[in-house]
Amino acid sequence: MAGDKPDVLLVGNKKPVIVKGLEDKVTLHVPVDAPDKEAFLKSIADKVRAIAVCYTNERIDAAFMRRFPKLELVSSFGVGYDHVDAKWAGAHGITVTNTPGVLNEEVADTALGLLLCTVREFPQAERFVRAGKWEQGQYPLTKATLRNRTVGLVGMGRIGQAIARRLEAFGVPVVYHARNPQSGVKYKYYPKLIDMAHDVDTLMLIVPGGIATQNMINAEVLKALGPNGILINMARGSVVDEPALIEALKNRTIYSAGLDVFAKEPHVPKELLEMEHVVLFPHLGSSTVVTRAAMDQLVVDNILAWAAGKPPLTPVPETPWPPKRG
Repeated sequence: MAGDKPDVLLVGNKKPVIVKGLEDKVTLHVPVDAPDKEAFLKSIADKVRAIAVCYTNERIDAAFMRRFPKLELVSSFGVGYDHVDAKWAGAHGITVTNTPGVLNEEVADTALGLLLCTVREFPQAERFVRAGKWEQGQYPLTKATLRNRTVGLVGMGRIGQAIARRLEAFGVPVVYHARNPQSGVKYKYYPKLIDMAHDVDTLMLIVPGGIATQNMINAEVLKALGPNGILINMARGSVVDEPALIEALKNRTIYSAGLDVFAKEPHVPKELLEMEHVVLFPHLGSSTVVTRAAMDQLVVDNILAWAAGKPPLTPVPETPWPPKRG
């Protein structure tokens, strides 16, 4: 393949780093420029050997990938790749890559910021000042504090470990739940999520989306977390049973929640918008110019490595390199 100029389909937005990084080295096909997307895809289907997936909610499922019989690689933007059917891809000799690593610290910073905002009510206090209420009296003392909390991390991958390091620097005890104990991690491991929820008063979620984690934070877990409990979601909206969370917040089954993600983004349920005791972010975990450029570049670098006949840099576990072809 080295020396060829492979055909690559760009699904999603035309981000400058991605377009400039690829356009001279591959034959780049951009359906957003086509007046008839379906006709355009049909015209190039037999040529496409790689797909770059960037800044889009479009699903790259089995039906979509089947349209491209020569497809070898799907290079997806972001750490989460639940929008790509990686299991099907792996079974059909297609490698899927994502963009881990380059965003770990940024997301961990956001997680701590969301936690602090939720515990100390910083957004509410800022609105208090802007509304001119300070002249009428002090903002009420916040009932919550980090000083007497234990944080249970749901997920202890690279981002989870970066969050844990920050919490440790704050003097906050950390425990965790994951599918398996993580090698080299010193924090207490809980095999069962419900047991950890009983023992902590703060849950921070940083796990992948998808069927395996769907609604894992349900009414039972929220009840176990208790009336002093705070839920922080930096994972995916699908990880939380959103109606159950709304009920738990309404009934004060838990104390508060800080949410960076939602079940049907960008839609946020009206009930959450109307609650003063929750903090809501617009899915901005890695949203800085520097980090997004690094993620864009990793999308490009995975494709260029593959195009040069080398292993892609960050294949996902379901599609290890080299691919197995049936």
